[in-house]
Amino acid sequence: MNKRVVITGLGIVAPNGVGLDAFTHAIKNGISGIKQDPELERLQFSCQISGKPEISNELSLRYFSELELRNFNSSGILYGVIAGIDAWKDAGLPVENNQDPDWDSGTIFGTGTSGIDKFRESIYKIDDFQTRRLGSTAVAQTMNSGVSAYLGGKLGLGNQVTTNSSACTTGTESILMAYERIKQGKAKRILAGSTSDSGPYIWGGFDAMRVCTFKHNTTPEEGSRPMSASASGFVPGSGAGALVIEDLETALARGAKIYAEILGGNVNSGGQRGLGTMTAPNPIAVQKCIVNAIADAGIKPEAIDVINGHLTATSKDSLEIQNWSEALQRKGLDFPYINSLKSMVGHCLSAAGSIESVASVLQLYHGFIFPNINCEDLHPEIKAVVDEIKIPKKLINQDIDIVAKASFGFGDVNGCLIFKKFKN
Repeated sequence: MNKRVVITGLGIVAPNGVGLDAFTHAIKNGISGIKQDPELERLQFSCQISGKPEISNELSLRYFSELELRNFNSSGILYGVIAGIDAWKDAGLPVENNQDPDWDSGTIFGTGTSGIDKFRESIYKIDDFQTRRLGSTAVAQTMNSGVSAYLGGKLGLGNQVTTNSSACTTGTESILMAYERIKQGKAKRILAGSTSDSGPYIWGGFDAMRVCTFKHNTTPEEGSRPMSASASGFVPGSGAGALVIEDLETALARGAKIYAEILGGNVNSGGQRGLGTMTAPNPIAVQKCIVNAIADAGIKPEAIDVINGHLTATSKDSLEIQNWSEALQRKGLDFPYINSLKSMVGHCLSAAGSIESVASVLQLYHGFIFPNINCEDLHPEIKAVVDEIKIPKKLINQDIDIVAKASFGFGDVNGCLIFKKFKN
């Protein structure tokens, strides 16, 4: 089988907007969700700013019962369930308590960790001989597949229900896995996405590695500076993005709204060989991933209008731009427009690929290119490859046809997706 695959629903829980309307408004207007973080300051982190979604208890109760929320403190599962159910409803699909599972629908929803705060609480209770006080949901909150298990149960999904994990490439990979399953006719629709926990127990290791910025603790909105000469490290973030991926025939038959089409993509690894390490990408593998994604999509490099890059505001940004230029054989004014959502939300780790994919699809559907904030001083090595006009500092309202979205993660793993404006 070789089915066409489309996106029919979107859900978002981001530091600068929870829900599609708030998020779309934020990215179009360059609104940052990065703020001072009192807990990181209390713990004497070098980086004392972060991007965290704001979720009220009232909002949580729309997705979980009071009983479910008792002893519940897994932020990643909370974000993922909110984004996932919002995407499902946005696709016009019912949330029903049917007797039988929906055999045609599943979820591939990734994460890096699950319930770190709950896991810490569990360790202390066990050490204090209070095992029986852990609560009945301790396992579900701390197992890596907790987010897909919660979504599978709330939506009654009977097809594949699983959680993938590939560092910062997780969300991009989950979408590609869903795309391939539907293309092969093994499911009619998959809720794809990823989530990431918030807090010091997630972000502490990165602070210890000195890869997070420490220069903007009093000016948080200026802290995340992808492609900037004054970039000094990434800002830790969290949240979740979700997309309902569906075969075109099924989507048309039920009269679904179609946001975009997925043309193809690729995942690979540099094997931590050559210049690749646990924390640095192998440029040959990155370029190969992009080239193979384009080939899988059946397009030519010159067809790409916009790149939504990984671009973390570290020293690797200029290398990423060089890799795109080499892979596409495009530079200067011929280079596509390129933007980084991380300028507004920070690096959302395992949630980054899905949150940024939602932003990519919104650009296609509504016809705009969101701005890069904090990039007034473009890095000279990037300026040597790309004309500055291709790195927009202000919103551009124009129709675009194809967006390439890429993610590059710890362990030298890469993922690239090709999204297209839907035309029947």
